[in-house]
Amino acid sequence: MAFAGCGDYLEENPDNRVELNNVTKAAQLLTNAYSSASYSFTEWMSDNVAFTFGTTKLVEHNQAFNWQDFTGINQDTPSNFWTSTYDAIAHSNEVLAVIDNLPGDQARKDAVKAEALLTRAYGHFMLVNLFAKHFNRQTADDDLGIPYVKEPETEFIKKYTRLNVEDVYDEIEDDLLEGLNLVDDSYYANSGKYHFTRNAALAFASRFYLFKADYTNCLKYSNELLGADPSIYVKDIPALLQQRINTEDYIRLYHSPNDNSNLLLIRQVSNFHLPNLGHWPSRDLYSEIYESNPWGLTDERQDPAWVAGENGLSATKFEFLFERSSLTSNVGLNYTIALAFRGEEVLLNRAECYVNQNRVSQAIADLQYLATKRYRPNGTTVPTLTIQRLRQYYGAGSSSSFDRAITLEYIYSERTKEFMHEGLKWFDLKRFKIPVTHVLQDGSTITLEEDDERKVLQIPQAAIDIGGLKPNPR
Repeated sequence: MAFAGCGDYLEENPDNRVELNNVTKAAQLLTNAYSSASYSFTEWMSDNVAFTFGTTKLVEHNQAFNWQDFTGINQDTPSNFWTSTYDAIAHSNEVLAVIDNLPGDQARKDAVKAEALLTRAYGHFMLVNLFAKHFNRQTADDDLGIPYVKEPETEFIKKYTRLNVEDVYDEIEDDLLEGLNLVDDSYYANSGKYHFTRNAALAFASRFYLFKADYTNCLKYSNELLGADPSIYVKDIPALLQQRINTEDYIRLYHSPNDNSNLLLIRQVSNFHLPNLGHWPSRDLYSEIYESNPWGLTDERQDPAWVAGENGLSATKFEFLFERSSLTSNVGLNYTIALAFRGEEVLLNRAECYVNQNRVSQAIADLQYLATKRYRPNGTTVPTLTIQRLRQYYGAGSSSSFDRAITLEYIYSERTKEFMHEGLKWFDLKRFKIPVTHVLQDGSTITLEEDDERKVLQIPQAAIDIGGLKPNPR
């Protein structure tokens, strides 16, 4: 089978499927158009982790840490992400195939169509960024992409071909822009943060155009979201720490749909967030990441943290949730609520665009919004960001020659801190062509070079053997 997830859907008796004969049923089907798979497994491949002693390590943990092709198909593997995401896309396509011909209010139909388009675009966007090279304008028309699935499957085994990266991005852009044109928040009054609202779609557009290095459009959609007061889209960490009753309460506040910074929440089946499994930042690495800043101030993001194994730390970002297979069963699946899009990402995206357009002072202004709510003042030392402060911190002297480079370096470090454990670091390593070195259990080192082919995850073996898709080079 090319896509096991779509195949599973097709294996159902047609009589058991939802008959999409009204808009309400179509909208309900779209709750399954958000992939239940997490891509946080990319953290184990990044420079955010060290070999963690005293934790349980499954095959996928060791394969990820050593940049070997994954052989497993369960949660927290590329195969699972591929399968679950194409399954989600299949649900989007079922709705898109019928929505225009359903009876009912046109505005309601447009809103449902928008969500179907946006989920289809988002699923393909995440797939192409995991299973293909990062978008490069000079090579995208030749780089191997992924299949872009736009129609419901009517065959048990349907053959697909991999488009090039440029064509995949063009398809994503078409769906994204049409979805943005139709999206209507009024239909998500009671559960908006679990659906593609306009703000979530704007955040998606911001990420899409940043990854495409289309800074003009990235700024356009980032500006539309952030408006006149970007600070409302920056989580107030000091306030959350004051409000919390305990660590678990802090996590709930952090993920609350009521927090303006949380733009899209997705339920994901994963074991990643369990601190007794896999690899985490060592205490030294954790300190190095969070204690390095231009003022020498305490970064509020570093605490509280769970102890992971003998030498690791895990930032407290995830709720430990469990779904039983039945009411009387002790067996089930671990899951968590992932923050798929956050306002802080859009702010950092915009700052990066400003730097690339040689508008460093505007980038500094954006970065100040984040610094104010992340670094704890100490007496007269407050986190006021200036280009002079960055020059001093990075040893760039008084010349403006390196202003863009050092501001980008600061943005990169802030992205590392802000999105710790969330999986975005892997895409930054690809975008900026940064090598990664891991120290193994015996003290030896291995390195993933900046253009290493293994930065492109291998597609599932079933997609190669049965689906007939061309594998990624190794």
